[in-house]
Amino acid sequence: MSEPLEPDPWQALRRFTQARIALGRTGNGLPTAPLLAFNLSHAQARDAVHQPLDSAKLHEQLHAHGFATLDAHSAAPDREHYLRRPDLGRRLSDASRAELARAAPGEPDVVFVVADGLSASAASKQALPLLLEVRAKLADWRIGPVVVAQQSRVALGDEIGQVLRAQLVVMLIGERPGLSSPDSLGIYVTYAPKIGRSDAERNCISNVRPEGLGYEAAAHKLHYLLTRARRLRLTGVALKDDSDTVLAAAPAPQSLGAQVPEAKHR
Repeated sequence: MSEPLEPDPWQALRRFTQARIALGRTGNGLPTAPLLAFNLSHAQARDAVHQPLDSAKLHEQLHAHGFATLDAHSAAPDREHYLRRPDLGRRLSDASRAELARAAPGEPDVVFVVADGLSASAASKQALPLLLEVRAKLADWRIGPVVVAQQSRVALGDEIGQVLRAQLVVMLIGERPGLSSPDSLGIYVTYAPKIGRSDAERNCISNVRPEGLGYEAAAHKLHYLLTRARRLRLTGVALKDDSDTVLAAAPAPQSLGAQVPEAKHR
């Protein structure tokens, strides 16, 4: 005879979070439905790490919305090397470095890099809607071509920005998948990008996705950081994110909880 399902008294709290709480109990174990849901989430997280970026489709989508684009590839020749050798994901391949140098568009104020990171699905889903939101706020900026980067770690943006002679580089990169967020996008902003920049010299906005920090809210924070970075000529620990105070007089569309630099892709 099977054990009866015991409801969890915290059930009402589930509407406030995607965390796995109040799942109920059958004897000493989980009920079948939440156990299967956990296994599915685990499989989706693993798949996100190995799924390749459809760069051709991403270029097509960006061109359809008026963005010029460039390609880049790290020194990691394939996914296996990328996962085993993080250092290779932080440097451009020789071919990509030469190609970007030939295509350098002068000295743009900002270059956006859309990178697969540890979740290509995040880059595919979240980058374009975010770019459309933030472009509307940067009408007076010289925006360089969007660089679509494969087998990329965060620091690859430093070399890309240096080669393209950009004042600022913004990495839009797939974050390490969680069990409730296999498609979360991270944003990393670096002033005067160059090889050797440390994590303390960039700002991070994380968990960009409809279920987390929405596109409009993320674009607001990104615009604030970019504007301040250009004015103060710095990013990182010396640049504080006070963007919430700008919206204090008006209701925010989504939670604008402060983000801090993190090490999801190092």
